[in-house]
Amino acid sequence: MWHEFVCHFPKTSRYTLGAKIDQLFIETTESIYLASYEVKEKKQPIIRNASIKLDLLKFFLQISWEIKALDNKKYIVLSERLEEIGKMIGGWSKRIG
Repeated sequence: MWHEFVCHFPKTSRYTLGAKIDQLFIETTESIYLASYEVKEKKQPIIRNASIKLDLLKFFLQISWEIKALDNKKYIVLSERLEEIGKMIGGWSKRIG
């Protein structure tokens, strides 16, 4: 979904802020994936890393919305989905913590 939105970013933000958000999406997904294969004793730091990356992702998306690089509708769609993912990560962290 994000890739459908980033192409509509203004050129002044696409290769800076848009690229940063893109990288955070990748890093968050990678951390979640790695944690899913890790033994229970080693999951917690990886899940924490995923949570931090997700928070940074939400922060940079908010900045892109505030500077109007991302319109309200797209921001809401992404924010709602990221909020759900955050709840899942938080639940996972509590279960293994």
